[in-house]
Amino acid sequence: MTMTVLQSVLTIAVVSLGTILTRFLPFLLFPESKEPPRFIEYLGKVLPYAMTGLLVVYSLKDVSPMTGSHGIPELIAMAAIVALHAWKRNMLLSIAGGTILYMALVQMVFV
Repeated sequence: MTMTVLQSVLTIAVVSLGTILTRFLPFLLFPESKEPPRFIEYLGKVLPYAMTGLLVVYSLKDVSPMTGSHGIPELIAMAAIVALHAWKRNMLLSIAGGTILYMALVQMVFV
């Protein structure tokens, strides 16, 4: 199904507006000169850990130890992520290193 030119323009406009709104709204609601509410500060402290836990659960939800590679590539990649993070304390390096290792394992080793 193709969109008309008007539908395409309206879709791009709505997506652009939504993106701009989500980028600028926090700065309008919580200016630097004003202290943010305690609840917002609390969310800023706990949400990174909650999202990390959510990603771990989501990543491992389909791993079955009774079939295929028995979850070995996932375990190796998780160990690499933990080791990289313990060594360098760099979240981006840990995630990128673990992702690259996992993809290499499932593409070349556990085929």
